[in-house]
Amino acid sequence: MSKKNSTPSRPRFWFDSKLVTFITLLLTSLVLLVLHSRSKPPQSTTIAVDHRLFDGHFEGPPKIAFLFLVRKNIPLGFIWHCFFKNAPVSEFSIYVHSRPGFVLNGSTTRSAFFQDRQLKNSVEVAWGEASMIEAERRLLRASLDDPANQRFVLVSDSCVPLYNFSYIYHYLMSSPRSFVDSFLDVEEVRYNPKISPVIPEDKWRKGSQWITLVRKHAEVIVDDDIVFPVFKKLCKEPQLEPNCIPDEHYVPTLLVMKGLQNELERRTLTYSLWSQSADKTNPKAWHPATFNYAKSSPQHIKVIKDINHVNYESENRTELCRVNSIASPCFLFARKFSRGAALRLLTDGVVGPYDRNAMTAST
Repeated sequence: MSKKNSTPSRPRFWFDSKLVTFITLLLTSLVLLVLHSRSKPPQSTTIAVDHRLFDGHFEGPPKIAFLFLVRKNIPLGFIWHCFFKNAPVSEFSIYVHSRPGFVLNGSTTRSAFFQDRQLKNSVEVAWGEASMIEAERRLLRASLDDPANQRFVLVSDSCVPLYNFSYIYHYLMSSPRSFVDSFLDVEEVRYNPKISPVIPEDKWRKGSQWITLVRKHAEVIVDDDIVFPVFKKLCKEPQLEPNCIPDEHYVPTLLVMKGLQNELERRTLTYSLWSQSADKTNPKAWHPATFNYAKSSPQHIKVIKDINHVNYESENRTELCRVNSIASPCFLFARKFSRGAALRLLTDGVVGPYDRNAMTAST
């Protein structure tokens, strides 16, 4: 009896052990496959981002995403440090596009607000090329990953705030519209027939690069895979005429093509004092003047703050500055400011109570 019982148990044991080995190998292969797929870097050509998965709900107050488009570091970091220091940390976020490989750390900025805030996938930016708007799109794409970001402000490395954070926050959150400078300029010949019919001439618009967007319009820009490729192809040689100068045309043209012009305040919130050099044939002849210490007195700043309308001669239009039908100052920010000019704004308490220690936060 014992021999008869032991004989059939051997093949069963052999079969069970083989089954366990097979299952173990299968599970190991699945784990390795998952780890391998997670280790793959994201494709830079992918336009769809995580913001598609958001249902519009988030915890805490809505935030302003400040998008710094800079050459290298943050030269006016000390005034922005004071600006953010007097703000609730739950009401803003910071993103910086700098040159590839540049890192904002303790040796390149003394402000904790900017440390490690640079994009890891930045691109080389050249004036008059599509790389400028590619950098803007990458800033928007990164900031859309946070569902609490509801307003998006693009600022340069020479830009300064003209008010404290509380005033700017309530100004932007009170308006359901984006602030995008957008107008027809009949005196210029930048429209290139090569971009038709993708971009019809009657949709071609011009405006300031420095935009402030609501989340819906930020998503439109990031998700665009029709208009941007046209600019990218056309703007490879900015020295040729007619030149599209993409940073002045892409956003206003795209939003008009999407039928969103009625959702805009057609003006920028960033003040620039434009002047023209002697060479009027040079596309760079028009350029924003730089504010120095002497031109940044309280009287000069008051003149900017008191502006309540913008004239568009090419459209015979006057844009009254309003927020929800309430008369409001036109500008919340200004450029280009030197370090000396920004220091004067700081000591005059323009962005909040002056803190001598804020000077140590400069880059």
